Amino acid sequence: MISAWLVHAYTASGLVLAFLAARAVIDFNYRAAFFWLWLQVVIDATDGVLARRARVSERIPWFDGAKLDDIVDYLTYVFVPALCVWRAVLVPDAWAFPVAIAILLASGYGFSRKDAKTTDHFFTGFPSYWNVVVFYLIVAGWSSFVNAAVLLVFVVLVFIPIRYVYPSRTPILRLFTNVIGSIWSALMLLMLWQYPDVSRLVMWISLVFPSYYIALSLWLHYRGSDPLSRSLSRGLTP
Repeated sequence: MISAWLVHAYTASGLVLAFLAARAVIDFNYRAAFFWLWLQVVIDATDGVLARRARVSERIPWFDGAKLDDIVDYLTYVFVPALCVWRAVLVPDAWAFPVAIAILLASGYGFSRKDAKTTDHFFTGFPSYWNVVVFYLIVAGWSSFVNAAVLLVFVVLVFIPIRYVYPSRTPILRLFTNVIGSIWSALMLLMLWQYPDVSRLVMWISLVFPSYYIALSLWLHYRGSDPLSRSLSRGLTP
């Protein structure tokens, strides 16, 4: 049972990281804020594996680790990035509050869907990766109107029930996805180290993984459960 509680504590540490990130945003320290958010992504990518190995649902059946995970995810993937949109004035000043509210409400809807995570391990609708979107907007230095358009497009995508890959659990190409995802994570850390003078080359190279992720998600969504997808699932699951 101790190991199960340690896994829950590991997940709950994301709450502390959310607080540290929010405090950094308020202090205009975006490098620190996104470092804490990056660290939480590492925890989020690994706590599920640890939970399954520790059999937490069997050992502590009355404690809902999935609900704890959702709370942490909403704070770090949604609330803190929305706070950053407002604090960093990434969009036209008059739009900052409405756009931040749109992000919060849209993701509140997305998180509350019963099929937000499907039984075959996909996300339904844009999976609220606002930490990634907002980070790229900060380092890219695009105009506030372009930023607003990008954010609002993703707000709309939350409501469109496209199935997105769950990197650590979707079986098709899972090993390849996680390998290049790990490389991408290292590039994100490099950009954080370089910030505010982020190399444009590094930034554009890093966008290969998000582009791959979206392309794979769309391909699998429109393929559905046809024979090719089923054969890939059997042949490429590590």
